[in-house]
Amino acid sequence: MIEGMLYVLSNHYQRNIAWRWGSRLWNILSMFSRQTEENPQKQVDDLGRQFTEIFIKQQENVTLLLTFLEEFDFQVRWPGVKLLTSLLKQQGPQVQQIILVSPMGVSRLMDLLADSREVIRNDGVLLLQQLTKSNAAIQKIVAFENAFERLLDIVTDEGNSDGGIVVEDCLLLLQNLLKNNNSNQNFFKEGSYIQRMKPWFEVGDDNSGWSAQKVTNLHLMLQLVRVLVSPTNPPGATSSCQKTMFHCGLLQQLCTILMATGVPADILTETINTVSEVIRGCQINQDYFASVNAPSNPPRSAIVVLLMSMVNERQPFVLRCAVLYCFQCFLYKNQKGQGEIVSTLLPSTIDATGNSVSAGQLLCGGLFSTDSLSNWCAAVALAHALQDNATLKEQLLRVQLATSIGNPPVSLLQQCTNILSQGSKVQTRVGLLMLLCTWLSDCPIAVTHFLHNSANIPFLTGQIAENLGEEEQLVQGLCALLLGICIYYNDNSLENCRKEKLKQLIEKRIGKENFIEKLGFISKHELYSKAAQKPQPSFSSADHMMFDHEFTKLVKELEGIITKAIYKSSEEDKQEEEVKKTLEQHDNIVTHYKKVIREQDRQLEELKQKVNTLKSQNEQLQTAVTQQMSQIQQHKDQYNLLKVQLGKDNQHHSSHSDMLQMNGIQPEEISKLRQEIEELKNKHEVLQGQLREKDSVIENMKSLQSETGRTEQSSQITAGLEHANELHRELEALRIQIQSQSSDISKLQSEKQELLQQMNTASVPALGDSTAVIAAKNSELEGRLLQEIKELKSEVKALSEEKALLKQHLDSSNSTAAVLQDEKSKLQQEVSESKKEQDDLLVLLADQDQKIFALKNKLKELGQPVEDEDDIESGDQADEDEEEDGEEED
Repeated sequence: MIEGMLYVLSNHYQRNIAWRWGSRLWNILSMFSRQTEENPQKQVDDLGRQFTEIFIKQQENVTLLLTFLEEFDFQVRWPGVKLLTSLLKQQGPQVQQIILVSPMGVSRLMDLLADSREVIRNDGVLLLQQLTKSNAAIQKIVAFENAFERLLDIVTDEGNSDGGIVVEDCLLLLQNLLKNNNSNQNFFKEGSYIQRMKPWFEVGDDNSGWSAQKVTNLHLMLQLVRVLVSPTNPPGATSSCQKTMFHCGLLQQLCTILMATGVPADILTETINTVSEVIRGCQINQDYFASVNAPSNPPRSAIVVLLMSMVNERQPFVLRCAVLYCFQCFLYKNQKGQGEIVSTLLPSTIDATGNSVSAGQLLCGGLFSTDSLSNWCAAVALAHALQDNATLKEQLLRVQLATSIGNPPVSLLQQCTNILSQGSKVQTRVGLLMLLCTWLSDCPIAVTHFLHNSANIPFLTGQIAENLGEEEQLVQGLCALLLGICIYYNDNSLENCRKEKLKQLIEKRIGKENFIEKLGFISKHELYSKAAQKPQPSFSSADHMMFDHEFTKLVKELEGIITKAIYKSSEEDKQEEEVKKTLEQHDNIVTHYKKVIREQDRQLEELKQKVNTLKSQNEQLQTAVTQQMSQIQQHKDQYNLLKVQLGKDNQHHSSHSDMLQMNGIQPEEISKLRQEIEELKNKHEVLQGQLREKDSVIENMKSLQSETGRTEQSSQITAGLEHANELHRELEALRIQIQSQSSDISKLQSEKQELLQQMNTASVPALGDSTAVIAAKNSELEGRLLQEIKELKSEVKALSEEKALLKQHLDSSNSTAAVLQDEKSKLQQEVSESKKEQDDLLVLLADQDQKIFALKNKLKELGQPVEDEDDIESGDQADEDEEEDGEEED
């Protein structure tokens, strides 16, 4: 029957009869749900599963159904969505596999989210929920089909946490896509979708009267955040998401909800769990959480406020578990936070006034209260403050407690053992034993302090040796673990409690096999297995709250080691001690050498930097020395030259030309200078000719401007401006040439002055006995030089005047170009105004044409004869032809 209906559907599909498709689909859908009211639920489920198996037996049926979903008609698309959802509910994995191998199968279903009809869109979300359950391949395809963007848009449009059931469905679908799917989580983070989650958690001052739907939506939103930072995710992905949540302000928003008033208890509990996993193992987030204060007077740290709730027996059990988890996550891999918590217990940091309550005081208060759950929570919290931190374990030995008035204070370690020996509740003793095992492990000093109390070992051996009921077996196993820690981490500093004596005591009073059996009670316990699964403490009731997740790791690590230590002989212990000492010495030597090597590396790096600095300084000094050597060589050459020249003067064999050569003056140089002056004069004349030509061109342009009209004037002005710009550039070049020539002239003048000075200085010591002859020659030479200098000065003056004239011509040409530019701009403005007026006229003509056309239409509607423009033009043409014919006849 189902196959027959599908055959009919396929035929109708070919004929495009859409309204009948819907009725056929409703008939098929009713077959899957018809028995809901008639038969019991089990029979209905079995019958629906049978129908689904028949339907999906042929994959073409599901493929045809996917084809129907492409139809936009409501009567076809909506029943198809409902039918496919029902198929997925009944036989999810099989239908998922068929859709996965169908071409564009998932893409067709993703189009439902873009449907403008909310009914289809909302049912499409439900369909995708069923489709993405437990199928990573489909989850990836849906995510890369832009599902995150579409779903977040729907949540925003519906009002975020204030939205209705549609927001809940979208959040459930997002959880399906992200949970246990590292690829989608990475895609979600890299797509900056975490930043879009921040507005979800914006709450006001008045948080009373939340609707049940808002509580559900916010609960799912918090769970979605936890999916991204779950401890089961890869550490790198979790850390990246945690940092993103801090930088985008999401963590700050969650802390605001945490400290707000009027928030429902289940939302507050889930918010605490969410903040816990956002800060777990992330230093920057843990530091921020430590700085958060509650809005109280005086302000209190958020950690203190949460611990007050944890040790308060009137608070709900789930809330106290959430606070414990938050405190554990705050201390996870956070040595700075551990030190801050332990420091509140030390004598030097305790507030003597008692005005404020510290975290350490709250933990001690909970540790010794009458509530066993508070004892257990405080013991586990304090154990996490000591986790993997030997320094803090030693510092905690300094803590002293005042038990009662008039009695001397006792150490925290001794008080724990005292309470343990008083026979309190099992939960309290388990918590204290876990604290002591964590405290004493890997801390020989703490073991020595514990063994120093002579009552501790007899108590432990007595507890282990007794045959008690099942409830006490767990305590016996923990006592065996604590005694094994005292043996393994014993440094034999106490003569009465050496390793060998403790093992002999176990063998006499307990028996090694019995001891190992009691030790195995821990790992065989059902609650131990549950606690080892995940870090978050999740217990059905307070009575089941026995083990901590981190403590299970410690048990797993120490159980085998203690078993080996119990069965070792004294000789093996001695050998092991020797090996340990050797290893310690070796480690100390290695540590020492590592320090030496680090120090040497640091010194070597400093020396390298100094060497590089000295090298650069040396290079600079070498360069300076080279320059000074070259200058010294030049001075030596000049000195030798002057010495030779002075020797020639003293022999009186030099003529007038010889004197000039001696003083560095050659007649060829003077003639060369004269030739350069002549060349400069010629260049000036050429430049003046060019300037006159440019002036004539400008005058012609002015005359052309006055003769031509406005239209031709604008084009000529443009050409003239371009020509003027060229003239301006040429004048600039001429100005540069003039400046260079002026500098050359000044250089010539300075050289002549130097020549005169050299002649005057050189002629005085070289006179000797022939003073009269040399004086005559000098006077003749000075006269010639003065004459030449005067001529050069006159030429320089003439060149300066020519330069001034050229500058005046340049200024006039610039002013002319500016006038032409102004006229051009005026012409362009007039042209633009005329164009604007023409455009306005065209607009008016267009409006008139429309009005005339409208009036003609009205006249036609009224029955009046109206001639079209074409008819009028043809009539006018005919009249003109008749007039021409008449004129020809005349």
